[in-house]
Amino acid sequence: MSEAESISIITKHFPGLTEKQLDQFTRMKALYEHWNAQINVISRKDMDHFYVHHVLHSLAIAKVLTFRPGTTILDMGTGGGFPGIPLAVMFPECRFHLVDSIGKKIKVVKEVADALGLTNIVAEQKRVEELDHTYDFVVSRAVAPWGDIFRWTNKLIHDKGKNSLPNGWLLLKGGDLKEELQAVRRKVHHHEIKVMFEGEFFEAKKVLYISV
Repeated sequence: MSEAESISIITKHFPGLTEKQLDQFTRMKALYEHWNAQINVISRKDMDHFYVHHVLHSLAIAKVLTFRPGTTILDMGTGGGFPGIPLAVMFPECRFHLVDSIGKKIKVVKEVADALGLTNIVAEQKRVEELDHTYDFVVSRAVAPWGDIFRWTNKLIHDKGKNSLPNGWLLLKGGDLKEELQAVRRKVHHHEIKVMFEGEFFEAKKVLYISV
């Protein structure tokens, strides 16, 4: 797949991108290829599907909620920067805090964010339990079961919302979630990603929204 075809996957679903956003998304893959060769944060096989498996998947959250300017978002267990970096490109007037306990992953996040000129990201090597800030939303991609996510982040979300949805969690999950979600003592909104984007990769994947 050519670079132009890869970017077209993003622009097809998000046609209103600015020139700056297009440039940032276009340069993103080469930056990850460069850093991935030194610090493996994405499987080599997955790099062939970078825009679908990582960028577009992350942006499924943007299909569920358009964050308003000034929204603060915690990306817990960000790994190599997903979903935080694509969302930071999509929402330049929001503030993102990307945390991971593994230092080499945060190094990649910082280098990519700096190269893309993303001034709305703070990246830290930290365990989420150590945080003392509060946020509008917590996002994550297949980091941990809901029970752990709730225990680690419940006190990190404040209730003074500014968006069309109340503050809470937006979680990228896949597979059979029935057993995991039995621990959720509140309403869970399931958003099937296969309805948003075509492709076998998204068949069993969802965005879960849970209000604080």
